[in-house]
Amino acid sequence: MITVEVAYALPHRQKIIALQVPAGTTAMESVVQSGIVDVFPEIDLESAKMGIFGQALGTRGLKEPNGYVMEPLDRVEIYRPLTADPKEVRKRRAEKAKQEKASDDAKMPELPR
Repeated sequence: MITVEVAYALPHRQKIIALQVPAGTTAMESVVQSGIVDVFPEIDLESAKMGIFGQALGTRGLKEPNGYVMEPLDRVEIYRPLTADPKEVRKRRAEKAKQEKASDDAKMPELPR
């Protein structure tokens, strides 16, 4: 048996569940065995993205959750879907910075020449 963790976080609530699993257990099996879906029923295991310590499974040579075999002390993280379009967020941030700069420029007294 090895010890692993399963983690899920909302903006206002987080949960990390430590559990013992047999060697050879996959990330997906660890998530199912943890019972975290009982705590957060909104998790859709079929579509949820997962990672190990911030490295997304299925990328950079890591296998998908059903194929990644957990190592001792691994933590599988279940990622929430994005709630805002990243392009729109950047656009709003740039517009806000532009407005703040204009406001700061208007408040700045002119220097004598």
